[in-house]
Amino acid sequence: LEAQGLSSAPRLAEIVDVETGWEAAVEVVLGAWLQSVVVKAGSDHGRALDALENAALDLVEDSAGKISPKKGSLAEKVRAPDAVMNWMNGVTIVKSLGAAWEQRSGLDEGQSLITPEGEWVGTGWVRVARGEAGRDSMLARAKAIEALEAEVGQRSAEAEKLAQAVGKGQAEMDTLAAQVQEQQAAVTALHRRRSEVDGRLESRRSGLKLVTERQTALDEEGKQLRQGLEDDERTVREARGRLEQRVGRMAGLKEARDGLESQRSELMSRRETARKALGSARDQRHDLALKAESRRASLDSLRQSLERMDTQLSQLQQRYLNLSEQMARADQPEERHRAEMDGLLARRVETEGRLGEARARLQGLENDYREKDAQRQRAIRASDEIREDLERARLRQQEVQLNARNLQTQVEELGGDVATLAETLSEEADVEAWSAELDTLQIKIARLEPVNLAAIQEFEEEQKRKEYLDSQNDDLCSALTTLENAIAKIDRKTRTRFKETFERVNKGVQELFPRLFGGGHAYLELTGEDLLTTGVGIMAQPPGKRVSSLHLLSGGEKALTAVAFVFAIFRLNPAPFCLLDEVDAPLDDANVVRFSTMVREMSESVQFIVVTHNKITMEMARQLSGVTMREPGVSRLVQVDIEEAAALAAS
Repeated sequence: LEAQGLSSAPRLAEIVDVETGWEAAVEVVLGAWLQSVVVKAGSDHGRALDALENAALDLVEDSAGKISPKKGSLAEKVRAPDAVMNWMNGVTIVKSLGAAWEQRSGLDEGQSLITPEGEWVGTGWVRVARGEAGRDSMLARAKAIEALEAEVGQRSAEAEKLAQAVGKGQAEMDTLAAQVQEQQAAVTALHRRRSEVDGRLESRRSGLKLVTERQTALDEEGKQLRQGLEDDERTVREARGRLEQRVGRMAGLKEARDGLESQRSELMSRRETARKALGSARDQRHDLALKAESRRASLDSLRQSLERMDTQLSQLQQRYLNLSEQMARADQPEERHRAEMDGLLARRVETEGRLGEARARLQGLENDYREKDAQRQRAIRASDEIREDLERARLRQQEVQLNARNLQTQVEELGGDVATLAETLSEEADVEAWSAELDTLQIKIARLEPVNLAAIQEFEEEQKRKEYLDSQNDDLCSALTTLENAIAKIDRKTRTRFKETFERVNKGVQELFPRLFGGGHAYLELTGEDLLTTGVGIMAQPPGKRVSSLHLLSGGEKALTAVAFVFAIFRLNPAPFCLLDEVDAPLDDANVVRFSTMVREMSESVQFIVVTHNKITMEMARQLSGVTMREPGVSRLVQVDIEEAAALAAS
């Protein structure tokens, strides 16, 4: 076969396609030909057959399409090479062996009958394969193997899809869990941010309220300012008109200035005359002062003389009195004393005369001094009046010059020309009326003060700031709306998934609890209405008990209830493995059996690692691992495969 390149050629059993249910019949008909080698049509294998010495070889050409299946023949149930189809056309199919016996007598030469069970009947012969021989059908096994391979492939694909789905679901769950954590952190941060934003927003609102109030005040102030500006503009227009009228009167002022110039010349001459008179008066005053000083000195001398005379008179009077007393006491002659008294009287008369003359002279000097002093005062007053007139004239001249310069400056600032305006002045122009009107305008302008000249600019800046704050407020409101929508979406999805998970776990608890307890019922219930914050309670009632709380259950009942809950979760979302640490410790043997049975069933999808000291639980395990200490202080790990140990014990 290798020399002819037939070692890899297919066998007939591999390429024959048989309708389901007719495998046994086809295999009975073909028999050993099923192991024949299929070769290409037209191939020359004569030399190979000649070289074959000690062996058997069946060859079938792979030619198809030339022979059509006969109606009612076994060829209708087969798709195979033409040689096989030719054989099958000679075999008629019947429903049962009894029908074959009835039709056997009418068979032509080379024809036969066969049933679906492989009961083959011909003229003078019959072949039946039942029991083990029937079950060992090669085509059936090939069909079964093919079906199993297809099923294995399908199951492998399904398992791969399930693994991918599980991995994808796990990844989605991990992603969702991470997203939930991120969203929760984001929600917390956003709540904190929202609080800060609320505070800032409240502050901004307060500021905005102040800005709005300030804006209202500024609007009112701006309105008043605009009204004031309009009034000022109207006033300026009126003042400009009046100014034009006043400028018209400047010609008259010019004439008045010329008159003032002439008056000034006259006043200058008068001032010169007054200055000369003042100089003369000063000289006279000086002379009078000198004379008055000499008169004052003479007067002082006379006063001193008068005082001396008064003193002498007093002394003489005192002496006269003394003498009179002495005359009264003394014994001197009266004549001598009288003569002395007469002499003293004469001297007194003389002294009084001289004193009277001195007083008269003093009175004359005082009168003369008062007259000269009055003249001096009159001269001083005249000089002061002349000086005041000169000062008033000078001030008037300066005022006129200053007013003229101010008017000229104002006219130039307003874009006018003094000479041109002077030509347009009316003869009825009145400076006093203009001055009074100008004072009135100044009073009106002063009433408008204080005017904030930067109010319009401040208003524009505050308006821009308000627009900026409004945009920020809109952005914050939009962000808060987006965040609230995201939170609401997450909450809805969380509620939906929690509700679905709760219902599935609750269904699992209701199914597993009676199996673990051998009866009774249990269910889960929510402790609150809000699915995001509610808790989950377990309500369990073992068979034959009325229990309202888990705290009233025994230790074993609590353990089985917990196992039912955990297994319900594992059925919903299996993990790679589950570790049970002496869960069966508080259970009796009956409950341990039910527990072990449940673990055995669930081990098809979850790998269990059980830590136990219970022999019944150990019997359930497939692999045992234990720690022993044959030698003191030396621990050893012992592992036993239960199936291998059972096989070894059986042998």
